[in-house]
Amino acid sequence: MSRVEASRIAGFGHYAPERRVDNAEIENQLGLDPGWIERRTGIRSRRWALDGELLTDLAAKAGAAALRDAKVGFGEIALTILATSTPDHLLPPSAPLLAHRLGLENSGAIDLAGACSGFIYALTLADGFVRTQGRPVLVVAANILSRRINPAERASAVLFADAAGAVVLVPTDNAKQGLLGVDMASDGSRYDLISIPAGGSKQPFAAGMAVEECLMTMRDGREMFAQAVQMMTLCARRALASAELQPADVGRFVPHQANARIFDVVGENIGIAPDRIVRTIAEYGNSSAATIPLSLSLAHRERPFVPGEKLLLTAAGAGLTGGAVVWGM
Repeated sequence: MSRVEASRIAGFGHYAPERRVDNAEIENQLGLDPGWIERRTGIRSRRWALDGELLTDLAAKAGAAALRDAKVGFGEIALTILATSTPDHLLPPSAPLLAHRLGLENSGAIDLAGACSGFIYALTLADGFVRTQGRPVLVVAANILSRRINPAERASAVLFADAAGAVVLVPTDNAKQGLLGVDMASDGSRYDLISIPAGGSKQPFAAGMAVEECLMTMRDGREMFAQAVQMMTLCARRALASAELQPADVGRFVPHQANARIFDVVGENIGIAPDRIVRTIAEYGNSSAATIPLSLSLAHRERPFVPGEKLLLTAAGAGLTGGAVVWGM
């Protein structure tokens, strides 16, 4: 297969569970004043999965929507990448089941555990595959974080949500489309700022284990805020530099919807006007890797992306891992 010039996004899709959880429900449980959550995070509500709803249920609905939007034959998809921190099982990976449920019988499939920046990494890897192999790729990011929240821990209980978003990448000969600039970063010295202590090989699940060890914990919310701002800002600046573009060239800035205060500061640091920032956190909360493709799909539905429009995507999260992409439509 000859190398192609670039990849382009041919289709968008998303899915959010039907169950809507407003702030009042969580504020009452935690004894917080009315309005406390929105003032500090920008979140008014979030979606949580219904009982019995699986990660692959959310992912399949978003993936199917993207495939329909792309008008790509299901048999043409050569690779399925699922960015998630909440797979249905630790083993086997969930991506092969997702591909099977979608009828992608000619597709390879792999999970990618990149926390909040997972979609950025998955999109970059997918672009490389399309460029070298000349075949379409489905990228899905999905999480059910509501089942990993410690309801007694304020720092995480107020933030996290469930959702899925997806894009289909296809080959194109237009070098002005697709991945124009990229930057990745990590900082393992802050590995434990957000974690689920148990469940890995270091500390396997065991009978009698305290429930807190099996749920998400945020060790230092203020430190996480500061590190996310720093990493997202740095990666975004570097990605713009690698694309040889200026902030004024960006049509829309689509940040990870971690906290409205975080991406407002990042936008100000970069020089992106507030009216160019795509915001979905108020209604959908923070679904980790799913927030960027969810936001892309919702933004495209509201005001379709146009040929030549430049998008800036950036994220940072647990690990720490982060990255940014400049994408040409």
